[in-house]
Amino acid sequence: MRDQDDGSKIIKSVLIGDGAVGKTSIRRNYLGEEFIEGHLATIGVDLATKRVLFNDEIVKFILWDLAGQPSFVSVRGHYYHGSNGIILVYSVTDRDSFDNASKWLVEAYRNMGPLPPTVIVGNKIDLRGKVPEEQLVTTEEGKEFTEYFIEKLEVPAVFRETSALTGENINDTFTELLRMMGEAEKEQPAIYRSKV
Repeated sequence: MRDQDDGSKIIKSVLIGDGAVGKTSIRRNYLGEEFIEGHLATIGVDLATKRVLFNDEIVKFILWDLAGQPSFVSVRGHYYHGSNGIILVYSVTDRDSFDNASKWLVEAYRNMGPLPPTVIVGNKIDLRGKVPEEQLVTTEEGKEFTEYFIEKLEVPAVFRETSALTGENINDTFTELLRMMGEAEKEQPAIYRSKV
């Protein structure tokens, strides 16, 4: 977290994951914007801000929505720096996006070093009954991956399943991330502040 020129605080998080998993739709839902049918690829990076309550004060929450396509890997690196939290998204209807989740964490670690609080999100739960079963990622698989990630990298992390279409668990996902980020700041304020 850092202070702006006007004295207000800023916290920052990145949304990462493969293309077409719903990162932008999750962000739009959280900001109260309409769901857009069809996939509009993020070109490079997209920025959004929201004023939120964080450790008993109103702060500016910056969300960097990073493009998932491999061609943007060199662009993404810069935006990890200074992030106080991560939301890693995969689609529960796209096993490849789940299989690639660990690659995203490796990319984040390569750019940030020790990772900040992280929410691992299985999105598109509203589509579970509409794709072949072999493509589906179960809730148990998502939980197991999160537990493995917590043990391996000793990172505060939680698992959530969401639907950007219906809004299910979207606010809870961000509320939980903010809670974990708040705890991290209280435990290590000097390290936390120097990250931005």
